[in-house]
This record gives sequence, C-alpha cells and structure tokens, in this order.
Amino acid sequence: MDHIYRVNKQSETFYAIERGGELRRAVLTGDDIFAGYTQGAVIPGGLQAVKVLAPVLPSKIVCVGRNYKDHALETGKALPAEPLIFIKPRTAVVGPGDAIRLPPGVGRVDHEAEVGVVIGRRAHRVPRAKAWDYILGLTCVNDVTARDLQKKESQFTRCKGFDTFAPIGPCIATGLTGDSRAVEGWVNAERRQSSTTGHLVFPIDQLVEFVTFVMTLEPGDIIATGTPAGIGPIVAGDTVTIKVEGVGELTNPVQEEK
Repeated sequence: MDHIYRVNKQSETFYAIERGGELRRAVLTGDDIFAGYTQGAVIPGGLQAVKVLAPVLPSKIVCVGRNYKDHALETGKALPAEPLIFIKPRTAVVGPGDAIRLPPGVGRVDHEAEVGVVIGRRAHRVPRAKAWDYILGLTCVNDVTARDLQKKESQFTRCKGFDTFAPIGPCIATGLTGDSRAVEGWVNAERRQSSTTGHLVFPIDQLVEFVTFVMTLEPGDIIATGTPAGIGPIVAGDTVTIKVEGVGELTNPVQEEK
C-alpha cells in the first residue's frame, strides 16, 4: 500500500510516495500521477520538510447524502431508496492545514467526516463488479455544511459550495478494498463522530456504478461517501480532524472569513 502525497517544497509542487515509513519523490510514468509512477529519490526530512497540499484538484466532488442510517435518523429524514447525490465545486477544495473560513451571516456551520473515493481513470457507466478497477485510492473528506442554509433550501449547492468547504487529504491511500474501515470526526480534543464504512447504506462499489451512470468521472474526481451520526457546529478557533483508517488524519483550523 502506498500513501500518495501532493507536496510543495521550495516553490516546487510535486507528488511524493510514502511506503514503509519512507517518503520518496514520485517519478511519473506519464503526464500525471494517474498514468502510473515509480519511486525516486528519498526526501530528506520526510513530511516535516514539505508542505502537504490537497492530494488532487478534482473537476468535481460528488457527495452522497444520508448514506449512514444513524445520520438519517439524527436529521429526521428517511433513508433514500437510491443514492442522493450533489456536487461540490473545485473552488471549495483546500488541503491539510488550510483554514475553513466561515462566511459572514450564514449561521451554523457543521463538520461532516467522510471517506473520499479518488477516481484513477476515466469512468463512464462502470458496472459494480468492476468499480475498484477505476479507483486509485481513498482519502479523507470534510463535507463542511452551512446547516441553517441547508434547512432553508431543497437544494444543497449553496450550503455545501462555499470556498474552503471541501477539505481533502492528507493523501491518497492505494491498495485498499471495500472492507469496513473506521471513520471519525474530531473537534479539538472531542470525538464527535465514530463509525465504519460497514454501515454505509450504499457501499463504495455501488456508488461508483450509480454515479458513473449519471456522469463521467475524470481522474482525480472524488466521490464523498456520506457522513455518520454526530455532526455538529464548528466555530472560529476550533480545529477539526477527520480520521479514516488506513488513510490518516486531515486537520484544518477554523477561522472567520475576513
């Protein structure tokens, strides 16, 4: 299993591969990480010597609503008969350590811990049985949501689409499968969300089939698989951490937008 990082060092942005506790520069087989890579030179100092960026810049993030039974229960909503999807724009993406900025006047803003599925090659109408052939790996996603706005509207574009409302990272973990894995959401030192992907209403392979029947997914696009119970407000001064077993931790501070 590799952990693929997108990093910056001395004004240069490049991919790095962590394997066996050692960080090396990725040597790309083609024009980008999705065409393949090999390991290059060791990066002295490892992750402490670089700035970790969002691992991909997706053309879109396709999010899935109410995909955990306990979350549907806490919101008072029925389970959907089929995946409920919406899109976050690319401009919402930030990386590890970047601030989640709270827009003025929007009211309550919540964290939502999620597993993100990173697409590895162009995917159109992929059958469920072949879904993992199109997945590069998994990452952490925080589906930040302006909750008061969400309650006012039937569509999710505005409440989910603000700049900085899609932290992703810290890496893409390859070689994983659809086996159950833990997902947690922490605010400061408090664990607010704790579940596993074994409780997904619609599992990852089914989501790939469903979404790619609707739209083509490009390399680097992300399916955010939904959040478990425990969503809650975040305020300026908080620090939010999303943890996904086998991937790592995504941490972002919260600030008022200036």
